[in-house]
Amino acid sequence: MSAPTRYVAITGLMLKRPWHAIRFYRHALPCMRQAQAAPGNISAEATTIGSVHHTRSVWVDEDAMRAFLYTGAHRRAIKAFPSIATGKTFGFTSDHVPDWHEVHALWQAHGKDYAVPA
Repeated sequence: MSAPTRYVAITGLMLKRPWHAIRFYRHALPCMRQAQAAPGNISAEATTIGSVHHTRSVWVDEDAMRAFLYTGAHRRAIKAFPSIATGKTFGFTSDHVPDWHEVHALWQAHGKDYAVPA
């Protein structure tokens, strides 16, 4: 029996300046709590690899992730993002959760520049 297919969302953000770390974490921590509690979220975690702040969230499907995306703390973080960081995102369906080495490699190979919605 194979594992169920899930939607995996990866982000990688790099601070524009070291002093943006305080503002970054003021947004990142509430966003992580929001993601972990969001309907349809299976897991949400973060780590830093080199200078890249990564998140990996796993959802029952893409619709669940999109329902979370532009709400609450995450919506506020999206608005603040252009002034504090640059980054890329990558989302895909998978029957396994990639480890952090895979996350970073996938992000480098397939990440799309993050665009703030109008």
